[in-house]
Amino acid sequence: MKTDMFSSLKVIHGAARSTALSVAASMVIAAAFATPVSAFAATPAAAPAKTSKHVKTAKKPAAATAKVASKSAKAGKSVAVKAVAADDDAPRASVKRKRVTYTSNGRRHTVVRRVAYEPRQPTVGQAFGLHETPDALMLRSSVAYVIDQNSGESLFDKNSRAVVPIASITKLMTSMVVLDSKEPMTDQIEVTDEDRDYEKNTGSRLSVGSVLSREDMLHIALMASENRAAAALSRYFPGGRPAFLAAMNAKAKQLGMTDTHFENPTGLTSQNVSSARDLVKMVNAAYQYPLIRKFSTDHSYEVYTGKRSLAYNSTNALVRNPTWDIGLQKTGFINEAGECLVMQATIHGRPMIMVLLDSSGKYSRFADATRLRTWLDNGGDQARITSADAGGPGT
Repeated sequence: MKTDMFSSLKVIHGAARSTALSVAASMVIAAAFATPVSAFAATPAAAPAKTSKHVKTAKKPAAATAKVASKSAKAGKSVAVKAVAADDDAPRASVKRKRVTYTSNGRRHTVVRRVAYEPRQPTVGQAFGLHETPDALMLRSSVAYVIDQNSGESLFDKNSRAVVPIASITKLMTSMVVLDSKEPMTDQIEVTDEDRDYEKNTGSRLSVGSVLSREDMLHIALMASENRAAAALSRYFPGGRPAFLAAMNAKAKQLGMTDTHFENPTGLTSQNVSSARDLVKMVNAAYQYPLIRKFSTDHSYEVYTGKRSLAYNSTNALVRNPTWDIGLQKTGFINEAGECLVMQATIHGRPMIMVLLDSSGKYSRFADATRLRTWLDNGGDQARITSADAGGPGT
């Protein structure tokens, strides 16, 4: 009897020990697979679209992966893995937290990962040290130039001769060439694959196949800086886009813009360059076109593409500010150019043209414009002339 009972207990004990070992093995295997799956999922999911920042993760040795898996199993939950730059000599960027989701065995899991981003490449102005130029107002724009529109008197001058990329400020020249062509503004223009951005790979709300009038295309190109609209306008020019680009450069030459060159109608290239002094000439010329004044200063506008209606808003927050009297404006941005802004504005009854290029920070160009207006409101002091402005060749 005792022998039978002892045998039964031995069998039960053996089964329990086997079950415990199986559970432990399952936990170790699950932990070992959990970290690689989540780390792999975090890499593509965290990479933001339409930006120059990229996620970089270095391959970890097997021992490091095993160590993370061991910690994960011990803690009983996922462990955040810090991605590191592949090049140890590269400048370190600040680490940001990103929420990522991955699926394992049909179940969705959400974890927070710390992902290191590459710093944005320096602008042309930064590369040439223009941001180190001091100025009385401590502007964040490396190039600033303000003149009296009537007299041409220079009121503020910082690196005004520097030749730098101008991004979508280009669209002012694009608009003048479109209007100079005298083509009917009611003509229907269709967006095609040729109008997509293959250099910067930027997107657009104006999908391929959209059809708008030439007037509507011009409106959203100026007000909302719609790139495909500007590209389509150039393609419908007599002689096509090559003839359009030739007309842009010929117009620049006609206006005496000796520091200026255009390679495309949108500004999505660092090859579209100019100086602040040249841009004053372009703004003054564009101001003579009533449609450019009206379209560039509209707050919002809605178009019908043949498929759906799209509501666009101005890229310049200052046009919605009642304390500003803006007669013409255009914004611009690509990585090489930084944040750019040109405006015609009336301050104390005095028409001014203001150029701000290569500003650091999304809203800094608008803050710089406000600083300049306040400075002018207070009478202004003697404009600081930098070495780059005093007859130097600029960059």
